Amino acid sequence: MSLQVVWFKRDLRVVDHAPLVEAAARGSVLPLYVAEPAYWRLPDTSGRQWEAIADGLRELREDLARLGQPLVMRTGDVVQVLEQLRKRHGIAGLWSHEETGNGWTYDRDRRVAAWARGHGIEWRETPSGGVVRRLRSRDRWATQWEARMAPASLDPPALAPLTGVEPGAIPTSTDLGIPDDPCPGRQRGGRRRGERALQTFLGGRGTGYLRGMSSPLSAETRCSRFSVALATGTLSLREVVHAVRAAREAAGPVPARDLASLEKRLHWHCHFIQKLESEPQIEFRNVHRGFDGLREDQFNREWFEAWRQARTGWPFVDACLRALQANGWINFRMRAMLVSIASYHLWLHWPGPAQQLARWFTDYEPGIHYPQVQMQAGVTGINIPRMYNPVKQSQDQDPRGEFIRRWLPELEGVPDDWIHTPWLMGGARQRAAGLRLGETYPLPVRDHEQAAREARAKLTAWKRAYVEREESRRVFVKHGSRARQPNRKRRNNAPAAPVAPATGQGELF
Repeated sequence: MSLQVVWFKRDLRVVDHAPLVEAAARGSVLPLYVAEPAYWRLPDTSGRQWEAIADGLRELREDLARLGQPLVMRTGDVVQVLEQLRKRHGIAGLWSHEETGNGWTYDRDRRVAAWARGHGIEWRETPSGGVVRRLRSRDRWATQWEARMAPASLDPPALAPLTGVEPGAIPTSTDLGIPDDPCPGRQRGGRRRGERALQTFLGGRGTGYLRGMSSPLSAETRCSRFSVALATGTLSLREVVHAVRAAREAAGPVPARDLASLEKRLHWHCHFIQKLESEPQIEFRNVHRGFDGLREDQFNREWFEAWRQARTGWPFVDACLRALQANGWINFRMRAMLVSIASYHLWLHWPGPAQQLARWFTDYEPGIHYPQVQMQAGVTGINIPRMYNPVKQSQDQDPRGEFIRRWLPELEGVPDDWIHTPWLMGGARQRAAGLRLGETYPLPVRDHEQAAREARAKLTAWKRAYVEREESRRVFVKHGSRARQPNRKRRNNAPAAPVAPATGQGELF
């Protein structure tokens, strides 16, 4: 008995799963997931990420069982697992989606490819979402994205039950050697919750999405909240795109402008992943090599620890850090602010903060994460640097200090007039508020205005001395967006047209 092995990775679903459909048309299918302990020892992985995957695996096992054959679960090195299956059962073909993961998964896939070639087994990888492998030019990428999104989602196939194959247990974090990762507000994974998030968003929760995504006060409910489902693949991007476009056509409860804004971000989702797909080294080095040496030798460990422990002394920054640590999620604008503060005000080279943020994100998507971090750190050469003012962001996004007080109870007694800048309070006001700066809450690690001035001067001087236009042009040709937001005026009853991504910095989900 030779089997068609469908290797599930970051595509934990049976709906719209081309490798599963194609493998089932060719013979008996062994649906396989391999939990790899070596992966979970990496500095950008965490227990909250595994728990979200495990949620998806439990539902995937149920869904596959209803089709006829449950998920087969193994723990270990994937090449060794495949070799054991080949020796015991025979493998006629290996099927999976293409994966744009971190450097470790890239190297792992190269080992799998070498193993398959060595045994004469064809490994068929199907494109995932709108990301194009071996993309030659960005010039018509948006057209290719539309072509990927256009076909209808695939229905799951029936599967023949296998005999003599133990299903195996889904391991725990402890089984995989993952350190404890308390995350009491973690968003649960799995397809059911992803579907529910999509349905509630389109059913009315998405009203006000465009305006509500920026503040952490409103973003928790106004943002899509299906980023975990996309990161683990319990929902396919094509399913989401079709659902959003159908909602626009139906003129349902969510205004068209909010749906158009979401669809634009679905474009950006693949746009950023394409960058890592086209240049995997973005995970490790500056995409624009002219910025090499800008910050590497000036990493202040004390400032990094203050940032990591949410003790910068800037209340809104610390509140966002605590919320992220506890929930595994925060809205995009605040993610950008946290990188900006680390990169400019604390002058930290981006890989350290990037790995820490990755561990905190339950919805960690390497292809979005590393290009976005570099963009916010100002080392792409093709994006205008954004230096977020921690006080202005606090005043704009949390004017009455509600979010700050929720996550920094030590500032509960601080009046609204001082909640954004408690370090300006005099001793009498501090005592009245029950606050002892430097004891119950830290003083700012730096003067934020002076830090921004210094960062701006350093960056400007460096760009004049070392950042060449030729290298910036190379980065744009390889990674820059070619699409612009068209100025469309829809006629009454005209169908909703696909939304093109705007230029600039997209705010994702």
